[in-house]
Amino acid sequence: MAPKARIAMYKACSENGCMHADIVAAVDAAVKDGVDIISISLGRSFPIAFHDDVLAVALFGAERKGVFVVVAGGNAGPQAARVVNSAPWMTTVGAATVDRLFPAHLTLGNGVVLAGQSLYTMHAKGTPMIPLVSTDGINSWTPDTVMGKIVVCMFGASDADGILLQNAGGAGIVDVDSYEWSRDGSALYSFTLPGLTLSYTAGEKLRAYMVSVPYPVASLSFGCETVISRKNRAPVVAGFSSRGPNPAAPELLKPDVVAPGVNILAAWSGDAPLAGVFVPDGRRANYNIISGTSMACPHVAGIAALIKKKHPSWTPAMVRSALMTTAGTVDNRGGHILDNGHTDTLGRTDNVRVATPLVAGAGHVHPDLALDPGLVYDAGERDYVDFLCALNYTAEQMRRFVPDFVKCTGTLAGGPAGLNYPSFVVAFDSRTDVVRTLTRTVTKVSEEAEVYTATVVAPEHVKVTVTPTTLEFKEHMETRSYSVEFRNEAGWHREAGWDFGQIIWANGKHKVRSPVAFQWKN
Repeated sequence: MAPKARIAMYKACSENGCMHADIVAAVDAAVKDGVDIISISLGRSFPIAFHDDVLAVALFGAERKGVFVVVAGGNAGPQAARVVNSAPWMTTVGAATVDRLFPAHLTLGNGVVLAGQSLYTMHAKGTPMIPLVSTDGINSWTPDTVMGKIVVCMFGASDADGILLQNAGGAGIVDVDSYEWSRDGSALYSFTLPGLTLSYTAGEKLRAYMVSVPYPVASLSFGCETVISRKNRAPVVAGFSSRGPNPAAPELLKPDVVAPGVNILAAWSGDAPLAGVFVPDGRRANYNIISGTSMACPHVAGIAALIKKKHPSWTPAMVRSALMTTAGTVDNRGGHILDNGHTDTLGRTDNVRVATPLVAGAGHVHPDLALDPGLVYDAGERDYVDFLCALNYTAEQMRRFVPDFVKCTGTLAGGPAGLNYPSFVVAFDSRTDVVRTLTRTVTKVSEEAEVYTATVVAPEHVKVTVTPTTLEFKEHMETRSYSVEFRNEAGWHREAGWDFGQIIWANGKHKVRSPVAFQWKN
């Protein structure tokens, strides 16, 4: 993303894991060395309150020094409310696909061909028809059950599992990704034996075949090619990408954006096994193909470096705003970006859904547009302190962020949702008529005089009024404020859930878009 950027690397993790003290020391060292951007591809498995999150506290200190912080949002999707690293001083990134596939196929004994993906290249000719067997897990992988067979892992499998299966005598492996609706979003593994990954929908077809015949068989075939095409719908938000609502602060929309994070070619330590540190894998390489929000995070860090190069005086919040308000919601086919996640707990029995702001945040990053956003939403330490106070943090909890903190002196109109952020979360009580008013301030970062006009997209039965409807700017870095009144239609109440809309300020050259999430509570 930024090939001329200078990179400073700090060791915060070891074979024993990532210790809090080491993470804080790495952040402090980076700030002391004067870095402009911190990219952190690590985080907790479950979200916790900001005041209990050592990483959130450490990165608050980095933001106070003017360092832009970008973090991985986590890989706990598609379950709701699992996004981590979700403080407002962090730019939280989810993972999406690119228009690149590594096709492979599983031909069933009945002639049906299931399309999947694979990184396997050792025997490109594939396999003959081999017995298929489905097992309950790796504990059942004994030679008498898997020897010479293709093992179907309905629970999912990794390259480490493939090594264990190969050692037990297995002839092939099929990894069914139960969280990915289509194959485009499947995270792939570099199996050491013939193997591929199928999506949830293809896995259901495989399951149906296996129960329909007494002796199921199949063959594997590999193209050993990379296919890049508009036929490969992209970006699609990966099912594993953690999503909102934000458990630590429901009034703050997270993730902020999504970026490429599925099957990304990345540098790899030549001293580490391809399958991971703790896996008995003799393979070594300087590159690997891996997936996760940990891959999406550095993409955004690179874009931020380009922005900081062009606009060195911008605050971290201004950089984040540029990324968010220029992010896109349309894929390479001209349709809405889709959510590839599938989980029975959400009652998913239909096809892939549109990725909502709870899944994709403001949308997929657009580097070129982010360099010239027109308007930005700025915020700083005082704003974040008021935000934390609006969360009703105690003085003791506040001192974890600001050691000399005494008491909350400012008020944030609208509560935590009133933070000057490039997105909105509006909570309605579905049993009563409610009016919410939030205020935002924008800064013009373009050089020429401009006039912006507001456009609103709102769900049915919700009235959104922006005041004023036009903003006129003459000077560079001039600011203007506007208020937004959100009103649910009198006499209409819905069940608990979410609706979505957007507020756009545009002038023909620039389009500054903010997603709006409406929460309906019972």
